[in-house]
Amino acid sequence: MRLKDKRAVVTGGASGIGRAIAEAFKAEGARVAVFDMRVDAVGDDVLGLACDIADSRSVDEAFAKVDAAFGGVDILVNCAGTGQGPNDGSAELYAAIAERQAQIARGETPTAHPDQTIHMSDEGWRRVIGVNLDGTLWCARAALRLMARDGVKGAIVNIASTSAVSGEGPIHYVTSKAAIVGLTRGLAREVASRGIRVNAIHPGPTNTPIMQSIPDDAVKALEAAVPLGRMARPEEIASAAVFLASDESSYATGSTVTVNGGSYFV
Repeated sequence: MRLKDKRAVVTGGASGIGRAIAEAFKAEGARVAVFDMRVDAVGDDVLGLACDIADSRSVDEAFAKVDAAFGGVDILVNCAGTGQGPNDGSAELYAAIAERQAQIARGETPTAHPDQTIHMSDEGWRRVIGVNLDGTLWCARAALRLMARDGVKGAIVNIASTSAVSGEGPIHYVTSKAAIVGLTRGLAREVASRGIRVNAIHPGPTNTPIMQSIPDDAVKALEAAVPLGRMARPEEIASAAVFLASDESSYATGSTVTVNGGSYFV
């Protein structure tokens, strides 16, 4: 019961890594609120709140409900994220990757290029940055306001990605996750005087619903590049989140825990 009586918010907690974290927090004794667009899909014994984290007003309204129900917050996990937006060049990117690999396999000099940026729409870029980066800031801001009000020495855990350091993946996703690392470090310094800790996790390829949006060949290539030979289970990422949210990591702030099966060393 490492999180006994702690009040936790987990964004994106209806599925994948977020759901695994919410379940792990409950098992460790925390009261958990889950923010998600699909609030009907959240687990049992949690406070499920519909929230679009890219909308700061929606975030503030959700945190007001958490405050009313829990009387404050001790832990925030920024897990909600997306890898695609409208007209963001993803289809062209994956088609070009597949064609380039086919050309190489045929012994040809490849003429297909894995372009995405030239196909990227403004709205496609803004959607991914809006959810992954802006949403992380809006939620951190709302949680910090409550922690500062109550003098809570809380913990914030941001879910980044190995792609932030490897550069592999859609350009807007890579950019957003790299920015989350910078945000984590900046916030850690800013709120250290309050005793609030801010850390991040770099998951590698993980068996979550977001993987369903990626072509099978790309998923197989991801798995093949992992020295441990498989994708992570969401529960394996959740274990790292429990550590960073608990007093076991009381001297860790501004750090990034890498859980990626050895696919990239940070």
